Amino acid sequence: MVEIASIIILGIFAQWVAWRFKVPAILPLILTGLAVGPFSSLWMEGGQKWLEPIYNGEKGLFPGEKLFQFVELAIGIILFEGGLTLKRDEIKDVGPSILNLITVGSLITFTGGTLLVHFILGLSWAISALFAALIIVTGPTVIAPILRNLPLKKNVSSVLKWEGILIDPIGALAAVFVYEFIHLQIIGDDGHFTQHALIQFVQVAIVGTALGFLAAYTLTQLLKKELVPHYLLNVFTLAYVIAVFVLSMTIVADSGLLTVVVMGLIMANMDVPHIKEILYFKESISVLLISVLFILLSANINIADLQLLLDVKILIVFLCVILVLRPLGVFVSTFKSSLSIKEKIFISWVGPRGIVAAGIASLFGLKLTYQGYAGAEYITPLVFMIVLGTVLLNATTAGLLAKMLGVLIEKSSGILIVGANRAAVLLAGYLKQNGRQVALVDSNPENIKRAKQQGLNAYEANIYNDDIRDNLELSEMGFLMALTGSSNVNAYAIRNLKDAFGENGAFRLINSDELENDQNNPEVGLFSHTDDYINFNEVARDYPEFHEIEIENKEAYLNKLQIINDTRDCIPLFIKNKDNNFVIIPSHADKLAVAEDDLLVYMGKTIPSLKALDETLKEA
Repeated sequence: MVEIASIIILGIFAQWVAWRFKVPAILPLILTGLAVGPFSSLWMEGGQKWLEPIYNGEKGLFPGEKLFQFVELAIGIILFEGGLTLKRDEIKDVGPSILNLITVGSLITFTGGTLLVHFILGLSWAISALFAALIIVTGPTVIAPILRNLPLKKNVSSVLKWEGILIDPIGALAAVFVYEFIHLQIIGDDGHFTQHALIQFVQVAIVGTALGFLAAYTLTQLLKKELVPHYLLNVFTLAYVIAVFVLSMTIVADSGLLTVVVMGLIMANMDVPHIKEILYFKESISVLLISVLFILLSANINIADLQLLLDVKILIVFLCVILVLRPLGVFVSTFKSSLSIKEKIFISWVGPRGIVAAGIASLFGLKLTYQGYAGAEYITPLVFMIVLGTVLLNATTAGLLAKMLGVLIEKSSGILIVGANRAAVLLAGYLKQNGRQVALVDSNPENIKRAKQQGLNAYEANIYNDDIRDNLELSEMGFLMALTGSSNVNAYAIRNLKDAFGENGAFRLINSDELENDQNNPEVGLFSHTDDYINFNEVARDYPEFHEIEIENKEAYLNKLQIINDTRDCIPLFIKNKDNNFVIIPSHADKLAVAEDDLLVYMGKTIPSLKALDETLKEA
């Protein structure tokens, strides 16, 4: 009991450490696993580990094949959650590059990795190929923290994100084929490998794709017809994914990973009820599973395995993987793409390996070691060295390299609107028509649906959840406007989302207590000190019109602003300059700097007195 509880506690603590110091969670997780596993044997009595997942093959926390089965099932759930985050809109410009990376790039890594290990370390062709297959994958568990902490340009972040998720089942499948060949060698039937591998590949591709589509469609229909009660929604989906994974593995061995990725991908791009709730739950499950898996797999390594890495040849292999194979695969795969040279260099550098590589390496490495296959003892420590080394290297250098190469978003000029009510949607539509990038977030699915029908970028999200900060589609947002009917939500948005999405300005509607109270007028107040949520939406309902009037100077601006504020059913919104840039008018509007030829934008009814003022100023 103590061991099981400790795994969970240590895993979550390692996740917290990763969050606190902004590093991929895999780094503290692996170090924790090594500390309670092989390193603990240095001081434990009798050389025993403090945590022993498998002891003498048939003892320990997961005796026999049970650890392998747990690893496979957990990876399946993790990949399904990753598939749910894949939106086809993200790859309009870089789709071919992603396809090439997971095909041509994988082939280059596989071929090059095999040659490296065979000729540098002197291992057999079969073991070398198995290692090469395992290092094909990058993985969402290690890419996501890097993308979360760096405001990368959309093309770069999209390529890394999609590659990390789609390449997992490909690398796993390649490893399965190589393992199958080795297994046939052991039983003396390797002569039929080519025919067997081809049949296996076709079967996995057909079953994985077809069953993934069918499972996604069936679950979607169950949810649309409300055949699953809301309180069972998340656990039912979890059980469903597990059932689909096991069914796929039963029909065709090793097809489960492809099936769940396809299932998640299809559901991510369908109109699935409560998809956000499912994703939130799956993220929590994935965090727990990743925490447990990495500690278990790291702890399962022995000191003798780690001592194999004390060879300079291992370092040469590592450097060749990150400095030769990865860049070669990226540059060949992205040839003639829209990516710049600097973007290709950054993608070449960021290729950390993750849970699938570590999990399957442990799975096959241990199996072959127990069967006495020569060189199999190298697989697990070699792959873990690549995983730990690439994660540590990328986590510490990605930010610096991104700045040097200029692949970070220089200026976040997009506008994020919290709340997708009628007035917010109307405002977002005006901004979009004027060429501004704008996005709305709201927890109400009907509001989001209505916004999308207007052709707007809208995302169903709860701002109290951290996942909104991980949304790559919102990475270019630099202005924040909180327009909900809840003063608590608006205040929370300003307080907690300002750093992520309001670096150039964060504002909220004033509340009823602040209305027409100059002494209580907040610096983050929006539009005016006389208009709250009710006024804002009433004007949008009765006079959904936008007016742009010229500003001759600061005095004219203040005069016209006063007229707008004094007129019922009118709300000042923006200052629009000659370059079509917008400045949000705060409630302390008198402090705003304006220039000649700027336009004052307001929403509401036409004000005749403004025209009269214009004529007077022109005559003067």
